[in-house]
Amino acid sequence: MMRIKKNDTVQIIAGKDKGKTGKVISVDTERNMVLVDGINMYKKNVRPKKEGQKGEIVSLARPLNAAKVLPYCSSCKKGVRVGMGGEKGSLSRVCKKCGKVISS
Repeated sequence: MMRIKKNDTVQIIAGKDKGKTGKVISVDTERNMVLVDGINMYKKNVRPKKEGQKGEIVSLARPLNAAKVLPYCSSCKKGVRVGMGGEKGSLSRVCKKCGKVISS
């Protein structure tokens, strides 16, 4: 079960962008991948579409494996593991360190 949702703030724990935080743009549960804004950027050469137009280099964000990100706790100021908890009748994601509800 993936505990990361769209619009969450996450911290990267592995790879070239380790330590950075960003907002989740999309989540692919089948491939276990997340797309984070401004993280894992790659440059792509784009050919000209029309005659006389110049080609260009575009920066694109590529998806990351969900195992490389942790939900960011605003009170702990770092990425934390989350558990399920909350009041009676409603489950929510809770920080394992401080017990604060992680907002989405």
